[in-house]
Amino acid sequence: MGKKRVLAFDFGGSSGRAMLARFDGQKIELKEVHRFDNEPVMVHGTLYWDVLRLFHEIKQGIVQANNAGGFDSIGIDTWGVDFGLLSKEGTLLENPVHYRDRRTAGMMDAVCKKIGAERLYQLTGNQLMEINTVFQLYSIVQNRPELLRSAETVLLMPDLFNFMLTGKKYAECSIASTTQLMDPVHQQWNPALMEQLELRPSLFPPIVKSGTVVGTLTEELCRELETEPKTVISVASHDTASAVAAIPAETEDFIFISCGTWSLFGTELPFPIINEKSRRCNLTNEIGYGGTTTFLKNIIGLWLIQETRRQFKRTGKAYSYADMEQMAKASKPFACLIDPDSPVFVQPGDIPGRIRDFCQKTGQYVPRTDGEIVRCIYESIAMKYQYTLEQIQDCTGKAYSCIYMAGGGTKDRLLCQMTASAANRKVIAGPTEATALGNAAVQLIALGLIPDLSEARKKIRNSFEPVAYFPENHALWEQNFEKFRRLLKTEQ
Repeated sequence: MGKKRVLAFDFGGSSGRAMLARFDGQKIELKEVHRFDNEPVMVHGTLYWDVLRLFHEIKQGIVQANNAGGFDSIGIDTWGVDFGLLSKEGTLLENPVHYRDRRTAGMMDAVCKKIGAERLYQLTGNQLMEINTVFQLYSIVQNRPELLRSAETVLLMPDLFNFMLTGKKYAECSIASTTQLMDPVHQQWNPALMEQLELRPSLFPPIVKSGTVVGTLTEELCRELETEPKTVISVASHDTASAVAAIPAETEDFIFISCGTWSLFGTELPFPIINEKSRRCNLTNEIGYGGTTTFLKNIIGLWLIQETRRQFKRTGKAYSYADMEQMAKASKPFACLIDPDSPVFVQPGDIPGRIRDFCQKTGQYVPRTDGEIVRCIYESIAMKYQYTLEQIQDCTGKAYSCIYMAGGGTKDRLLCQMTASAANRKVIAGPTEATALGNAAVQLIALGLIPDLSEARKKIRNSFEPVAYFPENHALWEQNFEKFRRLLKTEQ
């Protein structure tokens, strides 16, 4: 077969890119044709996504991909939970609000008081996190009910972009599963839960499977961009689901970390696990390609490194990520630890200062140098990985001999090595572009060019060489892991 091309748009928490994937029947090659910033904007105390600018960047990506040889289809994946509200005329009522905005403060407690935390988990299988869509929407119910009365449709971010491209309104299954408003067994909306929270079920469009062709570019867009009416495919549009689709595992049972701003640590299962043990562990059941369950925990990941670097820059210290890695290596190991998922680290701002406060309040050594701050973050993330691995093994009754680590975080060799050492397991790192690869693979399956996901993973293994990391000094990690356990207990 000649080379086929698909265009994958991958939106992360701080940047986005358009990746042109070429497939010759055996290997998938990726070429970045457009990259852009994705920075939120604060206006009068509310943190918004600059969605119109992002749609402009999608248009530029289409133009650049056409200039680079053309393509057959488009797929978009983004982060989860955030959404836009459309009027009955199909116009945005306001820019989508960022999940780190403070509007959800106290909303999780309010919903749990109304529904019951145990009941909410039983109904949805989702990890309780204040950023979840359900809590964002409930904040509107409580504080801006007139906005919901004006809305006709809720569209999550990738579905919103697909609507802008095609004029069609759908909810793709994997992104819908991040809302805490979906039945994870039947993979449909839960209207009874919506009504209990004063949300009209009619706000939510029909759920479609990953890989559904949702339409073609509108005539208006084709004229503007001077392009043919390209096919738009609703891929596994939650970026985690796309990344998991690209995990180069050769067996059905595997453990993965999709590592970036967030770390998604989990496994792929044929069905959800929703019981008291999984609830206590606060593990989530989301939907992957083919209706599988990605049973995982959302862990605050390299956001801590990224935001720490921004704080250093604000104080005149223009460290590169390589500089920070070297500073961490030169610092004393296990001087202090944090819980990366403590609520104090969710909001943007002075992460180093909050780490010092956290260490002081928990009776630990208070880091003095920038290198000690960075080392504390790296070691704490690796410890949280090990802690989560134990929880998942306990819930699934399975043992995992290696960890597949994928995504942009695999460029961070120190974190990969610490993960292997903390977990006492081989780490297979790569592909770095897992999310874009998974996005492209689902498009190729939808176009009939690859038969199924198993074959797609085989093609991905043939296309990219992973890097292996092996445990070092695990006894020292295990000794300090008990300190980390005690720290989490005091946090709880």
